[in-house]
Amino acid sequence: MSNNRHADDPQPTVVHTADLDLATVRAFVAVTEDRYFSEAAATLGITQQAVSKRIAKLESDLGVRLFSRTRTGAELTKDGGAFLHHARALVGIADQALEMLQARRRSLRVDVLDTRLASLDVIRAFHQTAEDVEIDIVTSNGLRSARGALAHGSIDAAFARVSGTLEDDLVSMPAYLEQAHLLVGRDHPLAGLPQVKTAQLSGMTVWMPGNAAGSEWAEFWDLFGAAFDIRIDTSGPDFGWEYFVEEVGAGERIGLAGEWCRLPSHPRTVQIPVIDPAPMYPCSLLWHRQNHHPVLAPLTRFIESRFRPYDPRHQWLPAPDRATFTMDLDGGFSPPT
Repeated sequence: MSNNRHADDPQPTVVHTADLDLATVRAFVAVTEDRYFSEAAATLGITQQAVSKRIAKLESDLGVRLFSRTRTGAELTKDGGAFLHHARALVGIADQALEMLQARRRSLRVDVLDTRLASLDVIRAFHQTAEDVEIDIVTSNGLRSARGALAHGSIDAAFARVSGTLEDDLVSMPAYLEQAHLLVGRDHPLAGLPQVKTAQLSGMTVWMPGNAAGSEWAEFWDLFGAAFDIRIDTSGPDFGWEYFVEEVGAGERIGLAGEWCRLPSHPRTVQIPVIDPAPMYPCSLLWHRQNHHPVLAPLTRFIESRFRPYDPRHQWLPAPDRATFTMDLDGGFSPPT
C-alpha cells in the first residue's frame, strides 16, 4: 500500500490540547448545562454574542459541529456528546490548578477553641519547622461550629474532640492527648500534694463554669465524672479564665484544666497533676476531604510524628475515644494530598 499523498489532497486537521482555547471549552460546557446561549452568557458573565463566537471558534478548531439549535434550546450533536466528557475534564483540571495556586497564596486557616489551649502550641511548634508558611488562627465554639465551617470552606482545619459521627466529607486524625491538672487554693487540703490520684476526687464537686451545654468538652467531663463519682458543677457565672482561677484561689472550689493550658498566674492557686489513672483529654485535627491546601499535608505529617497513643495502664479516656487514640498510625493513615 502506498503512503504517497497528492499535493492537492486535503490535509488532515490535527488539534492538540494546548491549541484549544479554554474559554471556548468553558462556554461549550456552559451551553450544555444551561441549554440556551443566553443562559450560558449569564452564567459566564459575558454577552450572548461572545458565547456564540466562542462556540464557533471551538467548532472551527475541532473541525466538527457541536450543537444544533432547536426550539427547546441547543442540542448536542453526536460529536458534541462525545466531546462533553473530555470538555468537563479539561475545565475541572483547570479549576483545580487555579484553586491550588490560590491556596498557595493564602494562609492556612486553622480553628481552635481558645488561644490559651494546647492546640495553639501544636500550631506554633509546626510553624517553627515551616516558617515560610502563613497561618491564620480562628477561634470558635468547638466542634459544633467547626463542622459547618469546614464544609463551607471558611476554615481549612480545626482542632477539636470528635464527638459522635462525622459527616462523610470530613476527615479526622488524632492530634494529642492532654493530661488533666487539678486547680485548688493554697489553703485546700490537697494543695500540698505533688500529685493527686483520681480516686481522691471521688465524692467531690469540681467547678467548671466554661463547660457549655452540648459541647464536646462538657461531654468529656461528664463522662469522667460519672466514671469516678465526681460531680461536675457548671453553674456560672463564666467570666473567663482570670475569674475562674481567682475564684478557685480565693475559696474552697476546685477546678480542672489541661496540663498545657496557659492559665493566668495567681498567687493563691495551685496546679496539681491528676494520676492513677490520668484523665487525658483527646484532641483531633479535622479537615474536609476536598480541601487541597498544600500546607495540610505537612501539618498532618508533623502531628503524626508527634502523636503518642493512649496507654490504658496509666491513663483514662472515655470509651468512645479509646479506639481512635490507641490506633497504630503506621501504614494506616493517609494524609491529604
